[in-house]
Amino acid sequence: MNDMPLPASDELDDEVDLDVKTQEPRFWQDDGWTARVIKNEDDDGWAVEMIKDGEDEPALVGPWTMGRDKKNPKPLDTSAFYTLVKTATEVLMRHEQQLHALLHKSVKVSSPAGRLTIKLDIVPDDDNPSAVLSAWDVQGEQIAQVDISPNFRLNVDSAAAWVADNFKKPAR
Repeated sequence: MNDMPLPASDELDDEVDLDVKTQEPRFWQDDGWTARVIKNEDDDGWAVEMIKDGEDEPALVGPWTMGRDKKNPKPLDTSAFYTLVKTATEVLMRHEQQLHALLHKSVKVSSPAGRLTIKLDIVPDDDNPSAVLSAWDVQGEQIAQVDISPNFRLNVDSAAAWVADNFKKPAR
């Protein structure tokens, strides 16, 4: 009989490698990504889709090379997999940057108090989207803020009009 104490459950978790790793010719799973070679529905060729763990939709779908028999797809390999991971990661980063640019806009305007930065921050929500319009001085201090409609169009003219109206909530 072994009298050694059993490790605590959190110690067991540290010892178990939970990272699933699969390397098959048409299916790779590693480093939080899954690559799957699929039949291209648009033509007779093949495609590869990259899915980030936890996501329902692929981050990337692109054409895949035919094998030597010109009938079946070329098998996935380490180099191809990590190239696909890099490309899919870059696609997600560009998507996040684009979304950020849509939700957070700013313009600079002159005012009697000096140069101001006017920011529009949109909070997307299927049921109740909202937005905040704010003014910041050159020291980075917020000097005004109002809740507004998320469809407010921020540009130099609308920002200047808001400043000229003493930061009152815009009518539109």
